[in-house]
Amino acid sequence: MGGSWPAAKKNLVFVIAAAAAFIIVQALRTANVLTNYHEITIALICINIILAVSLNLITGFTGQFSLGHAGFMSIGAYSCALILIEYPTVWGFLGGLLTGGLAAAAAGFLIGLPTLRLKGDYLAIATLGMAEIIRVVFLNLEITGGASGLASIPRIANWWWLFIFAVLSIVLINNFIKSSLGRACISIREDEIAAESMGINSTKYKVMAFAFGAFFAGIAGGLYASYFFFLKPNIFGFMKSIDVLVLVVLGGLGSLSGSVIAAVLLTILTTWLQQFTEVRMIVYALMLIIIMIFRPQGLMGSVEITDLASKAAKRFGGGKERVE
Repeated sequence: MGGSWPAAKKNLVFVIAAAAAFIIVQALRTANVLTNYHEITIALICINIILAVSLNLITGFTGQFSLGHAGFMSIGAYSCALILIEYPTVWGFLGGLLTGGLAAAAAGFLIGLPTLRLKGDYLAIATLGMAEIIRVVFLNLEITGGASGLASIPRIANWWWLFIFAVLSIVLINNFIKSSLGRACISIREDEIAAESMGINSTKYKVMAFAFGAFFAGIAGGLYASYFFFLKPNIFGFMKSIDVLVLVVLGGLGSLSGSVIAAVLLTILTTWLQQFTEVRMIVYALMLIIIMIFRPQGLMGSVEITDLASKAAKRFGGGKERVE
């Protein structure tokens, strides 16, 4: 087969890894090994995975420096929460997630049209301003509880739902990247002028990626609202966008596997450091600085785990892969 595995084998590796993760966590839950602290950490891991892979689509694969992901997350969170309060059922939960995702995607589309003509730092400032505008709007709306927040949200989301949506997000975003639309986005990241000279409408594809990433940020927000049953505008402030960006940069721009690994590691690290309030941010910042010095391209660079598995199989197979 040459130098790499076919897509079917790579998909099989992903299925096996996802199934193994689910079986291990489910076995620990069944054996009552996991405490509430562990359950919350796992929930945050799943939500952060969705946020990281969706922002990686925008920043890592399309090359757009966005700091507005927390704003899209808040739209999904409040949309889902308001629907859940009125319809506290599974169907209300699913409808709220879909509504929140679509509302976030619509906001991404409307905001993306004027702002994505900007580049680099200018785009980052514009998206940051957008996220702050959204937060201030929720802060002053009566229906969202204003500064007091929104409480008593029905808790429908659980480990099963969180895992399902985390896996679905990875699969759908990966399929988008592998499609002709995704390849057009990657070409824009590599050289926008060359891509446009080949007939690719850069604004169209950047807005499409922006809206698609915003949709999954809205889904993550809806899951957060349903699982933690309390929302406050300050949750979705500037630092939340920075946290998600750190996950993407640490994992590797252009690597979904890296985003997943970074989401797992940093979520565990931040929850563990919460017991050391005095030195938590110092330790956290030092570890990030050390990683960026010795591994500036991120943990995975632009490589996926399936690529590493393919190379390992080729190496241990004597340099040849069996042709099926």
